[in-house]
Amino acid sequence: MRVGLALPHYDCSLAGQNPLSFEVLLHWACTAEDLGFDSVWVSDHLTWDLGKYGGGNERYGVFEALTTLAAVARSTSHIRMGSLVLCEALRPPGVLAKAVAAIDQLSGGRLDIGVGAGWYEPDYLAIGATMGSPRQRVERLDEYISVLRGLLHRSEPFDFAGLHYSVAGATNEPSPVQPKLPLFVGAKGDRMLAMIARHGVGWNTCWAITPEAYKERASALDAACERVDRDPAGIWRSLGLYSLCGENERDLQQRFDRMVATSPAGVLDGMTLDRWRVGRLVGTVQQIAEYAEEWESLGVETIMCGVGAVPFQATTLDDAAILAYALGRSAVTAVEG
Repeated sequence: MRVGLALPHYDCSLAGQNPLSFEVLLHWACTAEDLGFDSVWVSDHLTWDLGKYGGGNERYGVFEALTTLAAVARSTSHIRMGSLVLCEALRPPGVLAKAVAAIDQLSGGRLDIGVGAGWYEPDYLAIGATMGSPRQRVERLDEYISVLRGLLHRSEPFDFAGLHYSVAGATNEPSPVQPKLPLFVGAKGDRMLAMIARHGVGWNTCWAITPEAYKERASALDAACERVDRDPAGIWRSLGLYSLCGENERDLQQRFDRMVATSPAGVLDGMTLDRWRVGRLVGTVQQIAEYAEEWESLGVETIMCGVGAVPFQATTLDDAAILAYALGRSAVTAVEG
């Protein structure tokens, strides 16, 4: 199993650092590489608030996903990097394909790309677009993936005619280093899983889910693959999980208490460690290793760890270090900074 780390890249990502500096973001990426993480990940919004997670509606700044990945590519040497996930509405597929090819070239072929149908309405308002219904967003994403695959996975000119996207004789040169650059979709619903099966791209879900709930969604994806005569084993499966590790139960409680104290206001109000464990990668070193084995037995090939209480928020690099150790990525159990 490969292990990734969600990078802090919002102004609410780290306690006491608003605005977040780009140097700090890159320090996290480079330290993740030093700790043995296989990949680092960023999300995709134009602005951000924590209302969905129990925090306030204050808007926070964010470093743009693709330029951040380009900087990470030039600041690291071997760790992979990816998007979790890019919003379909924010970039025409041809523009995204060009950017992706360039970043894959910059990184020497270390890029993974996740895309999604979008859900955060302020992103749409910021670009003067209408979000549309869930069905409309899924239909747009379906065509979007068709164009992306045509431009990223083919060398000859590509034609596609759809209701939302059309291209004629489109090319993408220079092409990515990776001839089949990994492409996946963030999804949970049946309609999205059916789309993943049709396109044969990877599947991701996050940030809290129990093994039992995951089994049910994985079975739905398997059934969707069978309906279109596609081998379910060919679908790359990744999973994002809030993660917290302690040397023992006492240390785990202390780290959780620190997370509560340093998380954005309102996010963890009334939360206990016992409740936080459910559906998340939370436990002692030994327990984390056992949980990872369970997820791997369910077909998960990559776990993306979020060491915070909301997506792409983080506690400390020390929490990342012991997590890397528990997951067999590093001999280091603590780091400074």
